[in-house]
Amino acid sequence: MTSTITTDTHEHVDLLWDAVIEGDEYAAREVVAGALDAGLPAESVLLDVIGAVQRRVGEAWAEARINVAQEHAATAINERVIASLPVRRREIRHGRVTVACVDGEWHALPARLLAETLTLRGFAVDYLGAQVPAPHLIAHLHRTAPDAVALSSSIPTRLPTAHATITACQAAGVPVIVGGAAFGPDGRYAKLLGAQAWAPDARAAADRLAGEPLDRPLAVHQPIDDLPHLADQEYSLVMRTSTTLVAGMYSGLAERVPAMREYTEQQRQYTAEDLAHIVEFLAAALYVGDSELFTGFLGWTTGILAARGVPPYTLRVGLDLLTAQLRDFPRASELLTEGASHLDRLVQKEGPA
Repeated sequence: MTSTITTDTHEHVDLLWDAVIEGDEYAAREVVAGALDAGLPAESVLLDVIGAVQRRVGEAWAEARINVAQEHAATAINERVIASLPVRRREIRHGRVTVACVDGEWHALPARLLAETLTLRGFAVDYLGAQVPAPHLIAHLHRTAPDAVALSSSIPTRLPTAHATITACQAAGVPVIVGGAAFGPDGRYAKLLGAQAWAPDARAAADRLAGEPLDRPLAVHQPIDDLPHLADQEYSLVMRTSTTLVAGMYSGLAERVPAMREYTEQQRQYTAEDLAHIVEFLAAALYVGDSELFTGFLGWTTGILAARGVPPYTLRVGLDLLTAQLRDFPRASELLTEGASHLDRLVQKEGPA
């Protein structure tokens, strides 16, 4: 199926955006009810109106045009609006699908949109929501015997957990389709981690599940079977020492960036979180063996810091400090060198902040 975005759809998107940013849930419900009354299909309301607004919310937060509280409030309104939709489920004419977020993944709205879309398409759906621990998910699969599991993850640092969950679902005999930004814009990490299928969005996922059945897992295997480079233990060692690595970066940064002496408590907290994210994304890149995951994160972070008025050289200093701590880790050192070069090119291209 193709998107049904029209001029009228964009008008509904603008109206819903205004409502959620103002924190007006009642206005948001009226916008969605109006879209349905105007003849917009329920699936388009879900994906082309509510989904489009949620993407705009994420972009606005990344660009520091709204704060965390506004982002949370807008997301909560969108979730309640979805729950209030007067949508009738079609007769069940497809199989059963379990929809869940990977453990540690709190961005549940994409999975919720998929669950609602599948329900509209005539699937029997078990929606388990955000942050589902793998043991509980597997227990659910044994109890309900679905035809497929749809796993959602937006954050690449959850890829190791996603991999373990995919493997566990397959060991239970259930094929897996994955989606979300964590798996890359082209789904490269879905294939790498052994999922049976990947979809770029809810509509494409519903189309795929409505087509040929996903291939059933043929054999039980371990995550290292997919990623033999994990045998060097660098990923495990970096994760095990992450707290120490972040502390070393923070103290070194405080010495080398005099402006930190004037930081507010909130700025210090942001700095510590940013340093922790560097280590987490480095570990994720070590796990999948892909430098683009790390350099992409650095580019995104540079934009976030610029929106906060933080010069990019502080990020460069942080990389140098982490490199010094991981000098005995060949793959980590290579990733950090690539990251530093990428950051230098970005700064050179954009000019000094």
